[in-house]
Amino acid sequence: MLGYCTLAGLLASIVISGLLFSLDFISKTPPGTFFAVIGSSLGFYDSNTSPYVGLLLHFATGTVAGNLLGQGGIFWNRLIPFGLRRGTILGVITGISLWLVLFLPLTAYVIQPKLDMFNFSAPNQYVFVIAQHFQGLNAVVVIGSFFFHIIYGIILGLIAGRLIELKH
Repeated sequence: MLGYCTLAGLLASIVISGLLFSLDFISKTPPGTFFAVIGSSLGFYDSNTSPYVGLLLHFATGTVAGNLLGQGGIFWNRLIPFGLRRGTILGVITGISLWLVLFLPLTAYVIQPKLDMFNFSAPNQYVFVIAQHFQGLNAVVVIGSFFFHIIYGIILGLIAGRLIELKH
């Protein structure tokens, strides 16, 4: 079960990352701009490195969240995402928890302050352009990310629930 939930977390984060790349296309920003925000907020200012650091951290976070769902099921049977319905419910709870516990604090206390600082003193033009693009969009990002985390949870729960169901 733990392996299925971990795999489901990775797959769900890959799907969500693909959707985030499509937002770059729609908003006519360079591919990986969302992930570059993560990377540059952590001190990776190079345009060739920053998006990849953010993307890898995004994959890692989604994978760990799936793993934590599986660990919860090991210790408490009510948290086993068995079947599509139960898996989806537990997945959505996981996605919203991830948004509350990780995304909101990181956005409020690390990423947004860094973006605000980069609007006045960026280490290079690449980071300045990214900061300018997100200026004034904090509420849109926070609300939009809530829905992305729900979608992540649905995908996580559907995959984990179905894999566990097939095993039994």
